[in-house]
Amino acid sequence: MSNYFSRWSDLAAIKKELADRDWFFGTSGNLSIKVSSEPVTFLVTASGKDKRKFTDHDFLLVDSNGEKLEDTTSKPSAETLLHAKIYNKTNAGCVLHVHTIDNNVITELYKNETHIEFTGNEIIKALGFWEQDAKVSIPIISNIAHIPTLAEQFDRYVTGDSGAILIQNHGITVWGKDAFEAKKILEAWEFLFSYQVKVATIKHVVGSF
Repeated sequence: MSNYFSRWSDLAAIKKELADRDWFFGTSGNLSIKVSSEPVTFLVTASGKDKRKFTDHDFLLVDSNGEKLEDTTSKPSAETLLHAKIYNKTNAGCVLHVHTIDNNVITELYKNETHIEFTGNEIIKALGFWEQDAKVSIPIISNIAHIPTLAEQFDRYVTGDSGAILIQNHGITVWGKDAFEAKKILEAWEFLFSYQVKVATIKHVVGSF
């Protein structure tokens, strides 16, 4: 049980930090953290709650299929199956999914692409690429309302213990070995999205004169 409460505390701290950035518009987003590996169990945000508020019912424990293991009226997030795909396939310890304006706009700017590539930005080092002029790429997948179908599409791009996937006009999902790494990956990608959106805006305004 000590691991359970420790992981709850870690996830609550991440939720507070992301809430302070106002990254949970309209109760959107979902977060999880692994509690055990054998069997796979993880804490995940409860569906439909205001993530800027903090209660004893913010998270619930689920199994490797995303089914709840606690006697509670709360329901796991609708996209818990995406988290389960990651935990069942990798050694990831934390998964974060947020809908921000920038990560939605970037999928509109690149809506005809299957990936977005970035290069030449210092923040790329936060993603583990340290060489000169390193390039990073993130896949964009279709926003499918039927979660099991979305999960199957999503699963094709879950290839390592850390990573990130964009869903068209839906948001970004990132994962890492622990809460610290997952948050670092999320922050780096959001920086790149914001940078690219601002550059595109400036180019459009300057080009219009």
